[in-house]
Amino acid sequence: MSNIYRPFPGDITLVHGIRVGQMQNDKAKTGVTVVMASPSGAMGGVSVRGAAPGTRETDLLKPGNLVEHVNAVVLAGGSAYGLAAADGVMRFLEENKVGLEMGGLHVPIVPAAVLFDLTVGDGTVRPDSAMGYAACMNAAKGMSQGRVGAGTGATVGKLMVGAQPQQGGVGSASITLPEGVTVGAVVAVNAVGDVYHPVTGECIACAHLKDGTRVPCDGLLYGQAPAPQQMRIPAPGSNTTIGVVAVDCKLTKEQANRLADVAHDGLARTIRPVHTQMDGDTVFAMATGKVSADVNFVKLCAAASEVMARAIANAILYSLDV
Repeated sequence: MSNIYRPFPGDITLVHGIRVGQMQNDKAKTGVTVVMASPSGAMGGVSVRGAAPGTRETDLLKPGNLVEHVNAVVLAGGSAYGLAAADGVMRFLEENKVGLEMGGLHVPIVPAAVLFDLTVGDGTVRPDSAMGYAACMNAAKGMSQGRVGAGTGATVGKLMVGAQPQQGGVGSASITLPEGVTVGAVVAVNAVGDVYHPVTGECIACAHLKDGTRVPCDGLLYGQAPAPQQMRIPAPGSNTTIGVVAVDCKLTKEQANRLADVAHDGLARTIRPVHTQMDGDTVFAMATGKVSADVNFVKLCAAASEVMARAIANAILYSLDV
């Protein structure tokens, strides 16, 4: 990079009714990030744009299906194995009598999405129920960013033959609108593509050669510059950017799903290429309804796209500081 950027301000926990808990195994380079709603839950939505997703409870979030509110959303490493972390989150919530009441029991609603990090550290160690439970124990206002949680083993820039990917990570950002509504996002960035700054358009994360030379994939993909390197196609599902966008106003289930849809515009602004057949790009939406304010929905969607773009940049910028 030609410039040193400061991270964007805020994080998703500034949204009323949202806390975040994280846990990771630094040696194995994998982890989990849990976005928790208040006991009353949050209206949920989801949008899957990548062609190789690893998810749980996404059909439940479609408009027209019965259950509307979620109690937590899990982002995890470990590929499909990492979905087990949601079991620990359910156990924690059940112990605290949080979830859909059915026959005297509580059934927590915990959607989840995973990314592939098995070849970065120790692939035999993956997020599990115990790690998900521990992340819930850590849930609080305020959160760490960078090489933590679900982003511990994340990498980006994987298209160039003979080059090494750059570290990805977890990032978050938020915006409080004049109406008093806060829009926040958290994202684990493990993209096959490179990452670009949402304001300047400068590449801030890409593959590099052994001597440190940076090799963005633009030259091969878009003909923007000569590129002596060749492009490789990683295995399907070996990447993925997963995240959550949250607001503290009220939304319908249809609006929550639309908010998740437009949050993907933040991915498109900052990741090139994005939504590929090798990525499982998935964004969840949560609306806590804690703030009574009317906000133009177009404005809300624009803010969701912006905070997602900022969160993706923060995932890289905080990882560079380690």
